Amino acid sequence: MPENLRMLLLAIAWTAPVVLIGAGIVVWARRMPLVISMVAMVLIPLAATFVGVFGVSGLMFTEDLWNTVAVLAAVSLVTIPGALWLGRFQARRTVWERKMREQERAAERSRRELIAWVSHDLRTPLADIKALAEALADRVVTERTEVAEFADQIDRNAIRLSQMVDDLFEMARINAGALTLDLEAIDLREVADEVVSANAGAAARADVSLTVCPLPDPLMVEGSSSALSRVLTNLVVNAIAHTPPGGEVTVTLNCSDRRAQVSVADTGVGIADSDLPRIFEISYRGTASRTPVNAAGMPVGSGMGLAIARGLVDAHAGAIAARNNVDGGTRFDVTIPLITPA
Repeated sequence: MPENLRMLLLAIAWTAPVVLIGAGIVVWARRMPLVISMVAMVLIPLAATFVGVFGVSGLMFTEDLWNTVAVLAAVSLVTIPGALWLGRFQARRTVWERKMREQERAAERSRRELIAWVSHDLRTPLADIKALAEALADRVVTERTEVAEFADQIDRNAIRLSQMVDDLFEMARINAGALTLDLEAIDLREVADEVVSANAGAAARADVSLTVCPLPDPLMVEGSSSALSRVLTNLVVNAIAHTPPGGEVTVTLNCSDRRAQVSVADTGVGIADSDLPRIFEISYRGTASRTPVNAAGMPVGSGMGLAIARGLVDAHAGAIAARNNVDGGTRFDVTIPLITPA
């Protein structure tokens, strides 16, 4: 047998068991941290190389063997720290990729749920409009007062459909990152006053007290007046809808740590603690006690008000949070950075 072939077979015979044992260790330790697995995969070829050279040399500690050991030791000093760094990097990347996949699955699930319940909600006013229109066309109602009432119901359902479509469009812009705001210096006190004034009539019809507690000094922030007005309107309307007759809704302005804060608190039914982390999701509809209905028992709005509010607040580099009051009801806090003086 040629000498080269004999040495090749001998090297394979010595290194194969080392590789098999190393592979077995890696498989056995697959539940261990990724860093350890990376180090093991680096050490396996180094150990196999040493054992192969040792076996081919006839199990003799020759000068060439010691030179090989020195080279392998130098390689180990370089590769093991690299393996540790790569292991940590890969571990972080794996965790990040896992989180991204979970977020994508959650977003896809949220979109499916959104389409399902929006489709259901759209059918309700559409069916009402169709039934009322057919009644008018077939002259089922002919009295002037009844015709006016039917026309008013059609108008209300059309307005609700328009609001739902607007909310869907706004939510799509937020999710697509296509939301652009015209930012300017505005006083949050003026925005809060306008929102409270605009919703005073709705609060009075619901027999709910709506008040604002302003600050004497301006709360100047860089933002979009229309976007912030929509945020506060969503919160105020939501609070009025969930507050029983005789209750209170209070809008409070405050300032701390160079951040303006607007709080909307109600004396309603509150939110279940298990639901608090989910209330800003676009597919979240709340429990029965938190699902707003009008006098006819029909849900109002699109159910995306809080999700839209969060998206608009995020666009202002702010934060929005919700918590239950100790004495009952719910409180939403919106914080936005104040304009830093020049």
